[in-house]
Amino acid sequence: MILSAVLFDCDGVLADTEMVVNQLVSAELSALGWVMDAHQARQTFLGMAWPDMRPLVEARTGQLPEGWEAALSHRITRMLEQETLAIPGAIAALQHVAARLPVAVASNSSRRELAMKMERLALSDIFGERRFSFEDVARPKPAPDIYLAAAHACGARAADCVVVEDSVTGVRAALAAGCRVLGFCRDTPAEALQAAGALPFDRMEALPGLLGL
Repeated sequence: MILSAVLFDCDGVLADTEMVVNQLVSAELSALGWVMDAHQARQTFLGMAWPDMRPLVEARTGQLPEGWEAALSHRITRMLEQETLAIPGAIAALQHVAARLPVAVASNSSRRELAMKMERLALSDIFGERRFSFEDVARPKPAPDIYLAAAHACGARAADCVVVEDSVTGVRAALAAGCRVLGFCRDTPAEALQAAGALPFDRMEALPGLLGL
């Protein structure tokens, strides 16, 4: 079995930011009339890009102002400047993989948010130009576009890539691109990731071994 590159999701795989982001999103939506807590925000929007969130929110709260997503994304970026942490074991696992194979990061975050996370986690040099936000492709996850772009940037066929994901939306995107998928189940149930088509695992320290590295 050929392994030519490893493609990483960001939030929940490399960056431990989802609770911080979901707290802000839940507060914003509750103020608009869709009352929820951070856990409910995560369940509702996990893995989704801003363009896909808007119709769900508007169905519950009415029409949103122009630029709502950009304004909320900017607030999230400012928060992440102070509160971005790494998933335990993720940086060492990534460094081990990157020393042996091309790697890329593919996130449904905005370009601004992803750049901030890479900077805060000191990962910009590891990924270089091989980093993709939903703004860099025609369609966000669960469409395959972002993982096809990431594979291409690594000079690899998608079928020869393994994707590391933590959401069902991301797993669907990776499989649609033709990649194999490892599902990190720290926050998402292993059963859900497996049912979507991923091989679940729950410790980042195990990643190099699962890849045969």
